[in-house]
Amino acid sequence: MPTEILMPALSPTMEEGTLAKWLVKEGDTVSSGDLLAEIETDKATMEFEAVDEGVVGKILIEEGSEGVKVNTPIAVLLEDGESADDIDTSTAPKQGDADSHAEPAAPKAETSPAKGYGDDGGAAQQKSSGDGEAAASGSPAPKGQDGGRIFASPLARRIAKDKGLDLSQIAGSGPNGRIVKADVENAKPGQKPAAADKAAEAPKGDAGKAPVAEPAAPGVQADAIRKMYADREFEEVKLDGMRRTIAARLTEAKQTIPHFYLRRDIKLDALLKFRSQLNKQLEGRGVKLSVNDFIIKASALALQAVPDANAVWAGDRVLKLKPSDVAVAVAIEGGLFTPVLRDAEARTLSSLSAQMKDLAKRARDKKLAPHEYQGGSFAISNLGMFGIDNFDAVINPPHGAILAVGAGVKKPVVNAEGEVEVATVMSVTLSVDHRVIDGAMGAELLKHIAEALENPMMMLA
Repeated sequence: MPTEILMPALSPTMEEGTLAKWLVKEGDTVSSGDLLAEIETDKATMEFEAVDEGVVGKILIEEGSEGVKVNTPIAVLLEDGESADDIDTSTAPKQGDADSHAEPAAPKAETSPAKGYGDDGGAAQQKSSGDGEAAASGSPAPKGQDGGRIFASPLARRIAKDKGLDLSQIAGSGPNGRIVKADVENAKPGQKPAAADKAAEAPKGDAGKAPVAEPAAPGVQADAIRKMYADREFEEVKLDGMRRTIAARLTEAKQTIPHFYLRRDIKLDALLKFRSQLNKQLEGRGVKLSVNDFIIKASALALQAVPDANAVWAGDRVLKLKPSDVAVAVAIEGGLFTPVLRDAEARTLSSLSAQMKDLAKRARDKKLAPHEYQGGSFAISNLGMFGIDNFDAVINPPHGAILAVGAGVKKPVVNAEGEVEVATVMSVTLSVDHRVIDGAMGAELLKHIAEALENPMMMLA
């Protein structure tokens, strides 16, 4: 029975992507683990693997197609003895409607990157968790009560046919409402799905209510703005997935997170001297520590010193983390990544430095796996290399705080003896989510960061 290959969810937040390139063609034989295609998400370009063997019977979505919704059929895989004639023409997406067969999958924390034929990134689209049957069939698909296509596994279809059950009357418990073996085995003839029962119970008075006006489409606003510049020369830049995601997440952050800001100057002279000495000793190993490596380590140790600040906002609760997982903003063409250095409090400076260089390089090449840029409770954004004295960074949800780091600048300061001297001073700003961290706690966290940077030997203790 032909098997649909669905657009995978390569990260928990992915709703759509670009099918950048097919690595197979119609008629090719593939085995489990073979690369099928390259998929561009909002963050990276990832390779998509086959989880079963067969022959590529038909490619439904051409390479280069943008905005392909998760769970949209993108190709059909044939088993031994099957031919293209066995493929149901209804599997092909309607022209101009890439998501005609599937809604975006609900984000799942357990999503595995670059594997599988659907939203759970694994064999769930070929083998449902409870029954081990094959994936969605290309055979004629029954329609639901609303005329929409019903998703059911081939085994579930066969059992339903044998028992004389109407699939449109069965509520699926599989991924995205997919009907699986257990659903049809427990179903009884004439049974109505729970969704239908709830619809029947809806108050009849609602039917008379006036429809709620929907907000104007983004295109309407865009057209109005474009007209304002009709007499000026301009270039229109289409938003890619990364830019759209950045716009959505940062708008959400500024609208929903109650930011407050703590600022502090940190003297760097002792750190710069210590760093120079260490780099000379580590030169033979090819290690060169940066100031940012020390900032990462200082932040990780500070989160351990103030454990209540090592937390994230989780909607209706706060999650306190045990390890210090520190994210670092990396600028790339068209946007940014925030790769996460896990267990940073327990790592050596040279280990953090090596991993940060590797993550930054792969971030710029868009080769990071989702688990490498998701998570963490705290972030660092450093614009000092651009000569920026200070700035306020936007918190990346669900993080509790982000440290904005400016340049080290020589300034006159008053020392402990009351004398004026020249010192290298770095200005930092801690942006804090007030739902997670209160003012005094944020101040204590920043104090520990500053103390570690001004007394760098502490980081080796």
